[in-house]
Amino acid sequence: MSTWQIIGIILMSACITVLLRALPFLIFNGNKTLPKYLPPAIMAVLIVYCLKDARGDFLGTGVWQLLAVVVVAVSYKWKHNTFLSILLGTVCYMVLLRIF
Repeated sequence: MSTWQIIGIILMSACITVLLRALPFLIFNGNKTLPKYLPPAIMAVLIVYCLKDARGDFLGTGVWQLLAVVVVAVSYKWKHNTFLSILLGTVCYMVLLRIF
């Protein structure tokens, strides 16, 4: 693969990623309001994705994944801030993986 092909693939991937991130805002712009169930739905999808392999290696990483999910759930229930909850859950999981 040439350098220009690699750069093209990276640029195309970046554009698609930005478009997918902006899609909800493009759909719900103007007088439409963002549904209040969207942030919890996004978090539910992330939780299911994170726990899909927990059963196979439960004692290795599954315990830490479940603990991170609890941190996400508790912090979201406490502050109702999706970004903060995902950030705390990610930091918790990474710290637990490095310590244990």
